Formats: sequence, structure tokens, C-alpha cells
Amino acid sequence: MKRQIAIPLVFGVIGTAILLGLGLWQVQRLGEKQAELAEIAQRIAKTPIALPGAPVEADDKYLAVEASGVFLGPELHVLVGAKDLGAGYRLIQPFETQGRRILVDRGFFDLEAKDAERPAGAARLIGNLHWPDEVDGYTPEPDMDRGIWFARDVPAMAGALETEPVLLVVRQETPQLTNGLTPLPVGGANIPNNHLQYAITWFLLAVIWAGMTGYFLWRTGRTARAAKGKTT
Repeated sequence: MKRQIAIPLVFGVIGTAILLGLGLWQVQRLGEKQAELAEIAQRIAKTPIALPGAPVEADDKYLAVEASGVFLGPELHVLVGAKDLGAGYRLIQPFETQGRRILVDRGFFDLEAKDAERPAGAARLIGNLHWPDEVDGYTPEPDMDRGIWFARDVPAMAGALETEPVLLVVRQETPQLTNGLTPLPVGGANIPNNHLQYAITWFLLAVIWAGMTGYFLWRTGRTARAAKGKTT
């Protein structure tokens, strides 16, 4: 009888402890992620500075910058679905500033406007540096003939347009050279933070595991008592 109860009890306690530990770890990660998102939001909203000489992702991601220069061709179009805007493309163009060529994400335009002429010209840009993590094993290869991409792959786009591997996502463009463009600035809303849901899931599993363990022990004890009563 004792062995029948002891083994399930040990598994029940260990399993519940592990699940509770995973839930507490997710709560800790939630706090860390919220602090990280708050830091990113502050970084995005800071007063723009001049484009650094050699920006790198580790130090300059989300950095608010301003740059003056000239838009060049050709264009790249990144297929995207934007909230309240529907399906369309992000417009990626080379931008020459102070003798350098960087990538600029100018914003969203409708599918129907893909072949529209977009004049090049001088502009002053305010935005944020970004190295989006959008490429995975399921991302299709870009259609180079039509200039259609399926993710913002900064190194690959820089190679295709012969620019530095630096992407400036526009928040404000002065003057607005092309009608029908809607800026899609960098924001923390697109950064996933699912740790609360994960924590709730682990805690619920802990409750279920503990409940099943308790039920099993109750059934085992009840069966043992019934069997003992029949023998007396």
C-alpha cells in the first residue's frame, strides 16, 4: 500500500515542482522582456542624431537618426501585410548621403502601385536604424526579375543594391517625394512578448498535474481500503 502511494506521490510532487518552476521562469522572463521593450521604446523615441560612421546591429539597432541625401534606384519591393492597410509592399531604395549609400525603407504602398513611377530626388529623413529578423528556413527566395522580396534581409538587399548593410526605416521624409506612401516606422508593438501566456500555461499544467496526482492517490487509497474491507 505504501509503495503504491509513494511512487505516484513522488512523480506528482516532482512534476508539479518542475511545471511551477517553468511558470516562475516565464514570469521572470516577462519582467526582463518588459524592461527590454521599455528600453527599446525610449531608444526609438530619442532625439535623432547624425548617421554614425559605421553602425552595427549590436550597438545601433533602433537608434534614432537623421540623414540628408538623394534617393537612387533601383527599388526593391518587400511583400507585406500591414494592419488597416491590407496587402502591399515596403519600398526599399538606396540613399546617398555624405558620399555613402545606405538602404532606406520608405514605407508602404498598395499592390496596384507596384509599377508606378516614383521620382528620385533630395530629401531629409528621420527614422531608426534596424536589422529586422524576418528570414527563416521557410522564407522564399526573392524574385530578382520582378524585384519582389518576401522579407527584409539587410545583408542580401545591400548586396543587391550595392549599399552598406544599414537600413534606415523612415519615420518622416521631407519633402514627401512620392504620393501614396505610408511610413511604417519601427515600433515595439511588433516585437513578440508571449511570456505571460507561457507562464499561465505552465501554471495551469501544474494545477492539472497536481489534481491528477491527488485524484490518483485518492482512487488508490479507496481501492486499497475496499479490498481490505472485503478480506475482513
